[in-house]
Amino acid sequence: MEDIYSKENSEYLKLTDDWHAKDSPWKAKHAYRLLKKNNVNPKTVVEVGCGVGDILINLDKHFASESILYSGYDIATDAISIASKKETDRLKFYKSDFTEYEGEPFDLLLMMDVFEHVPDYLGFIKACSQKAKYKLYHIPLDIHISSLLRNKMVDAREKVGHLHYFSKETALATIKDCGQEVVDYTYTNGNIEAPDRSLKTRLANIPRAALFPLMPDLLVKLVGGYSLLVLAR
Repeated sequence: MEDIYSKENSEYLKLTDDWHAKDSPWKAKHAYRLLKKNNVNPKTVVEVGCGVGDILINLDKHFASESILYSGYDIATDAISIASKKETDRLKFYKSDFTEYEGEPFDLLLMMDVFEHVPDYLGFIKACSQKAKYKLYHIPLDIHISSLLRNKMVDAREKVGHLHYFSKETALATIKDCGQEVVDYTYTNGNIEAPDRSLKTRLANIPRAALFPLMPDLLVKLVGGYSLLVLAR
């Protein structure tokens, strides 16, 4: 599976076109909001599975602080070759396995839509989480009634390499099983907020937007389209 991501001219770049860079602004916005809500003001931030680096770039815009240092790690040659062109004095990227990192712990670790791609996801989360005080996870919630009826989990496996599938409950249990305390969490919906969604998706978003404030948990389990953003320590 690693060859999907790690080799030059990778299959993952072909599948995603831009390594999901266009989704980075709304992910960074939600990350910043949850961090500020819980008074988390890091001085050092690392993103594991950083892709082309745009989440860190957008998060830096929200914090607007010249004192925060950012690091991005990824095993993907394609992603890091693109990300490295965006480096600054405070933002560096590394083509490396972060589980082997032995430096000073970070204040905050980001793992945004990553561990569902990793075969040993529990071991991966445990190894990475020990290297930062706070952790922020973005987890796609692939398990819902609609996905089961339409066989969408197989699509997620074939199109973007998802090996594991989560509901809100199993996502939170996963974080706890890895020895962490869940501080806070919130739903996100890329289908509504991210750009370039299809007409079919935009039409489906009308009832989603109307019903979500009334019954969020039930809606997520019925029709899906949501992810979970989790702050842990």
